[in-house]
Amino acid sequence: MSARVLLREMVETPSLSGDEGRLAAYLVGRAREMGLSAGIDGAGNFVAATSGEPLRTAEGVKDIVLLGHMDVVPGVVEVRQVGDLLYGRGTVDAKGPLATFLVVAAAVREQLPAGVRVVVIGAVEEEIATSKGVRAVVSRYTPEACVIGEPSRWDSVTIGYKGRLVVRYAVERSMSHTAGPALSAADSFHRWWQDVLDFVLATNAGRVGPFQQVQATIRGMTTVSDGLVERCEGVVAFRLPSDVHPEAVEERCRRHCGEAVLEFSGAEEAIVASRTSALARALTMGIRAQGGRPGFVLKTGTSDMNVVGATKTGWKCPVVAYGPGDSSLDHTPDEHIDLGEFEKAIEVLRGAIVGFAGAIVG
Repeated sequence: MSARVLLREMVETPSLSGDEGRLAAYLVGRAREMGLSAGIDGAGNFVAATSGEPLRTAEGVKDIVLLGHMDVVPGVVEVRQVGDLLYGRGTVDAKGPLATFLVVAAAVREQLPAGVRVVVIGAVEEEIATSKGVRAVVSRYTPEACVIGEPSRWDSVTIGYKGRLVVRYAVERSMSHTAGPALSAADSFHRWWQDVLDFVLATNAGRVGPFQQVQATIRGMTTVSDGLVERCEGVVAFRLPSDVHPEAVEERCRRHCGEAVLEFSGAEEAIVASRTSALARALTMGIRAQGGRPGFVLKTGTSDMNVVGATKTGWKCPVVAYGPGDSSLDHTPDEHIDLGEFEKAIEVLRGAIVGFAGAIVG
């Protein structure tokens, strides 16, 4: 099977967050055809390995983990090919990178030194705040290195993601006449939100560029009333730089919420990895070998890299993100990938993995 056919069939297989089972089963079959051992773990993750039992580590074997995700966001993008451009939901985020991982694992299987293997993981629920898939595997492996499957373009390596916090606000109160002095439930939400924005504005003073700034957005707001009681609910989200922790934002949100009830979820610390690690160097060498000038990327979103790279609970190994595709097309109705870039990324990662594997046993 060609890499292009594999990717197209992956894109044609629906895999919304929480409903990735069909794609996981497909990938298990394809991985086994490619000479890899493969299975599905208790969380629903697809896992394949170049040797041994993929769902557990082996004594004396060093793992290189290629961690992508299977799930996609809602929105139907017709799967079609126009020249070398493949359109469809997930082509960029992130079935293109995951297909790259699977093809590379099969390609390097016979080139790895004894005592080294590659483990490919297609995680579930990366696109929603649970990160269920990666949390199920972070305690299972102790890898020598991890590459996260996210689009960076073939000639760049992502070394940083911002942190995150999601807040759900809810307030309920008795109805009052609109001509009276009492605030409506919606007024209370907006007063609270303005206080939060004052904190954001003060925090961002003197900071340059979106990666260094706190970003705050309202994701949704609803108001309902039965004529006696009114209720306002809002969902807001924060993207956080490395020196602003979710706990600090949570404290500020609570400070002036009054009688409102706040629920917090999706808390992640920002991560910035070293651009001089052995893994980053292996990838930049792979990019140069394919005629590119390597660059490094800092992204304002979050990914599973935030989980596995966490200082206290993550893997104590080099971690970067890499994969073909233009991340500005993530989640858009125009999502598509250049298949030539996809194939070039395969060659970059293949060379990087072989080089890194030789270095860790040399």
